Amino acid sequence: MYSNFHRLLKQKEQAMSTQHQHRQMHLDDYLNFELLSETKHELIDGEIVAMTGASANHNTLSLNIASELRAKLKGTDCQSFIADMKLKVGQDCFYPDVMLVCGKDNESEIYKTSPILIVEVLSKSTRKFDQTYKRLRYQNIPSLEEYVLIEQDKGEVIVFARKEHWNPSYYYLGDEVPFYSLGLTIAVEEIYYQVNNEDVTNFLQEKN
Repeated sequence: MYSNFHRLLKQKEQAMSTQHQHRQMHLDDYLNFELLSETKHELIDGEIVAMTGASANHNTLSLNIASELRAKLKGTDCQSFIADMKLKVGQDCFYPDVMLVCGKDNESEIYKTSPILIVEVLSKSTRKFDQTYKRLRYQNIPSLEEYVLIEQDKGEVIVFARKEHWNPSYYYLGDEVPFYSLGLTIAVEEIYYQVNNEDVTNFLQEKN
């Protein structure tokens, strides 16, 4: 994993932004820097990496699954966060697309450390990084039960669950995605509501 890290990081940086900031920084310095920065950055292996804006489909998918989780878990101690809340994993900091925290996670007001569920929406520029380095880092979080990857260019949801020994399960339009740690399911169709891609268009045409 770590032998390929810098190659993967370089690919991610080049794809995400041509004007990214790339420098070594300690965690405390990064947290202070990020409070004043107009651009969001992740801290990965001591290097800060600038993030850029997401597509309409990306934003819609994040909002859809966060809204479904919020509605289904209303009245519980679970809270969902979208994009702007940092996740600290060791000395790294990430901005998951969606993160669900249940119970107390009060170490800091500007980051979380104990999510039960993390969702990342895949793009061509980040797919490999999200599926490899980031997935393995997330799976080492003791509280994490499920890691979810959502394709934005096709109708596919991939779930890595601790109870399944982190083996992937695949779900498509017409399926229900089970979240065993939460005791609920979400329809793939709801996750892809108002998303514009060929799979969604074909699914809705066949349904009607």
